Parts: sequence; structure tokens; C-alpha cells
Amino acid sequence: MRVLRHYRSGALKLAYERGGTGPVVIFMHGIGGNRTNWDEQQTGLSNRYCTIAWDARGYGDSDDPVEPLKFSDFADDLNALLDHLGVRSAHLVGLSMGGMIAQDFYGRHADRVATLTLADTSQGFGAAGEADRQEFLAPRLKPLQEGLTPADLAPKMITVLTGSKATEDVRRRLLASLSAVRTGPYIQALKAVVTTDFRAILPEINLPVLIIAGTEDKVLPVSESRILADAIPGSELTLIEGAGHLTNIEAPGLFNTILGDFLDRHASRADKL
Repeated sequence: MRVLRHYRSGALKLAYERGGTGPVVIFMHGIGGNRTNWDEQQTGLSNRYCTIAWDARGYGDSDDPVEPLKFSDFADDLNALLDHLGVRSAHLVGLSMGGMIAQDFYGRHADRVATLTLADTSQGFGAAGEADRQEFLAPRLKPLQEGLTPADLAPKMITVLTGSKATEDVRRRLLASLSAVRTGPYIQALKAVVTTDFRAILPEINLPVLIIAGTEDKVLPVSESRILADAIPGSELTLIEGAGHLTNIEAPGLFNTILGDFLDRHASRADKL
């Protein structure tokens, strides 16, 4: 049984869902998600792990950020969550933006990270020029600034996010997830994510790292995951055939097997609850 709980990070009240007992695993969703994106992983792993899936600030049942949002605010929130839980270190699992948060957190609090699982993510936007950043932002911001909402844009976004093997059930789940995103926090997150650059952090990572990517990811293609794998010493890269940008939702059984095998090999590195 999972329970919705809250904690405070500065002035904000933030939400997370907790299930199971054992070494602590924290799941962090992407820019268009919320904690429910990790339902299958919490169900599949809570028989031997304490699973925590958060709503990042501005998402789900968490308070909206205070403007202007800095990307490092997410790492501060994660640090506050570990303090709230009373644990020194945890396994971190992040998808897309969540994977960027995990990298940023490692750069600031390496001693609190047991392992990293980076799914469908990248080294950030540091290697991109200003023109590339604007090319990323402009088509995403323009319809929102013209009055449309994430819910209005969700049907078209699903086509970009999913791979060829995505079922109708997966598409319905993604529609619900994207439609729940609030416009203001989403705009802030988009602007914050293009400021990221983890290239200097990656060669310094000195712990087990699992990288997962969908072979049909059109948002952050496999080449981005290969850059991570080449830069992080000793990291493991696993590809999920036919999956798009949301491997944990599109192929939950295989994702759980890959993640579970990795965590089981390194379970004792994290504190238990």
C-alpha cells in the first residue's frame, strides 16, 4: 500500500508517495509528468525497497515554484526530502528532466547518492548554442503564451513522446499526465531546463550508474544516452527496443527487470526505511 505524504522545502509544501520497506529508491518524473508516472515501478519494487515518487515543485500535489525558478531548486528540494526522510543516501532514478535533476544533485551532494539511474535523459544543454536553445524553447512556449494549455497540446505531444509499440492504454495515461500539467510551472521548468550543463560532473561520477534509453526516442535520441555512457566511468547502457521517450511507462515490465537487477546488485549502498 502506498501513502501520499508531504514535506517542506523552504516555503513550499511538496508531495511524494511512499511504499514498501528496504533500501530507499527515489523516482523523479519528467517535465510533462508527475509521481503517477512511476506507478508500475513502485508496485514492482516495493516488495523489497522503500519506494518514493515525488511531485516536483509545480507538479501534481506540490506547491508551485516562486518565480524565477532556478534549476538548482529541484536539487534543494531533493536534499530537503532526504532530510525529511531521515536518510543519508538513496538510489536515485530520474527520467528526462528527472535524470537531469539527479545529475545536478550528484554534483552538489555526491555523498547522498547511492546509485544513479538515468533514463531517457541527457547531459544538459551546455553543448548547445543559444540558437539551439531558442529552437527548443520557441515552439513549446509560443502556443502557451498565446493562451493554449498543456492539456490542449497533449494529443499532439503524445505522438512525439511515444514509440511504435505504445498501446492505447499507454497513450491514455500520457494524455492524463500531460493534461494535468499547470501552465505557469511548465513554462518556468522549460526555461530552467535549458540552463543545464552537466558535462563537468559526468567524468567525476564515482558510483554505479545505469543508463536506459528507448530506441525510438525522438525527444532525446539514443545518441544522447551514448554521450552519457561514454562520459561516465563504468556506467551501463541498456536500450529498450521500440520504446520512445517514456520507457518506464511504455515498457514497464522490461524496465522493472532492468532496474531491479541493477538495484539488487547495489542495494546495500542506500539507507533503509
